[in-house]
Amino acid sequence: MSSLKALLAKPFAKYIVYKTKKWVNQPAKSQERVFKNLIDNARNTAFGNDHQFEKIKTFKDFATLVPVRDYEDLKPYIDRVVSGEADVLWKGKPIYFAKTSGTTSGAKYIPITKESMPFHVEAARNAILHYINETGNTNFVDGKMIFLQGSPVLEEKNGVQLGRLSGIVAHYVPQYLQKNRLPSWNTNCIEDWETKVDAIVDETIKENMMVISGIPSWVQMYFEKLIERSKKPVGELFKNFNLFIYGGVNYEPYRAKFEALIGRKVDSIELFPASEGFFAYQDKQNVKGMLLLLNSGIFFEFIKADEFYTEKPQRLTISEVEVDTNYVIIISTNAGLWAYNLGDTVQFTSLKPYRVIVTGRIKHFISAFGEHVIGKEVEQAMNEALQQIDFQISEFTVAPQINPESGLPYHEWLIEFEKTPEDVHQLVQILDQSIQLQNSYYKDLIEGKVLKPLQITSVKRDGFQTYMKSVGKLGGQNKLPRLSNDRQIADALHRLQLIK
Repeated sequence: MSSLKALLAKPFAKYIVYKTKKWVNQPAKSQERVFKNLIDNARNTAFGNDHQFEKIKTFKDFATLVPVRDYEDLKPYIDRVVSGEADVLWKGKPIYFAKTSGTTSGAKYIPITKESMPFHVEAARNAILHYINETGNTNFVDGKMIFLQGSPVLEEKNGVQLGRLSGIVAHYVPQYLQKNRLPSWNTNCIEDWETKVDAIVDETIKENMMVISGIPSWVQMYFEKLIERSKKPVGELFKNFNLFIYGGVNYEPYRAKFEALIGRKVDSIELFPASEGFFAYQDKQNVKGMLLLLNSGIFFEFIKADEFYTEKPQRLTISEVEVDTNYVIIISTNAGLWAYNLGDTVQFTSLKPYRVIVTGRIKHFISAFGEHVIGKEVEQAMNEALQQIDFQISEFTVAPQINPESGLPYHEWLIEFEKTPEDVHQLVQILDQSIQLQNSYYKDLIEGKVLKPLQITSVKRDGFQTYMKSVGKLGGQNKLPRLSNDRQIADALHRLQLIK
């Protein structure tokens, strides 16, 4: 018999889907409203004064007065916010700083305001409600659910709470889900990832787990420990587990491995969250792409990825984008980020409604010889190979080998196999052909004998986990770059003797 909670979930889901359709059907107007609201609210801030917000009436005005910036460029303003100054990027002070791993600047402090915080929570909730409305499945609302996340312990910095986004969001789990939610607060607070996963296994192994959520590579580690302990596939251990919620990376390279670990197929929901905002979620089970959230306090701009590094790339609004084009996503938000380069690249799969897939990072590419191979291309190549021949992978990354001991340079694919293909040479051919078909520059370099076809290097079991641990990025929201334009990761794997 269904609980009251399960019975109420369906009408509530129907209401949220109805509300969503209202802004989905008016995409340009929704973005215009968000834009006007952002400019009005920040007119009297330090940033607003410096960039003449009083003169901004249109997007064209904004693009003229406010240049595209990344975190480094915005850092002088953020430093003022972190030091306790009010009315800098947004009115008042933020209520949190989401601390993330930076590149050149060390830790990054992303402001979260009282206006932006509700959208982080609502988007995750609405993704689940869309799933309920589409499938009618409400059984899981009475079962146990887990989100593999960072510690909810927050520090304080000049009167503002500071922590990982996933830890901050843990404070906003609705009351009606608290009894269902695992792990316990104490376990969630464990900082060491391996110790934490062991404790999560202890707490969950005998529970009726129905929903499991997290970044695939770290959920995989949890599943492997469950199987090691119980000697059963996860789907047999958790007979009612039927929904996997994930974000942060492309799930396709992991799908076959996950289905083997679970022992059956389960439904999944893809999310596109970041410390800077919650951008999209999967609203349909059998439609490619995630619904872009045009009514959530974020104004979106898009720059074609292949124009991004030109002197004056064109900045496009939502009504100017096309399907199947790679765009760098630029955001202005009610947390005070302005024309901010998120670093992610997306492609639109649909314009009615606007749905996106994440294709990679603008800084994650290989162009040691002018080939500009991107994350989407290597992931598509891997997916094609996984469909054509029998093998499984745990993880992979790609790097250029510019100075080989002999012969021509090449792209080195470092792959941790769960199940090695019978014919590795056949895998090389499929991968290389796929990259050539997707990327004409790469094809020209192969045909012109500037590069030779890619080479595969086999990584030891748990080798990537060992590497991530060695650089202090094991677990939580940390992700392995799918490809790099240098050999930092590749050389570390060789140096740490993680190569078979």
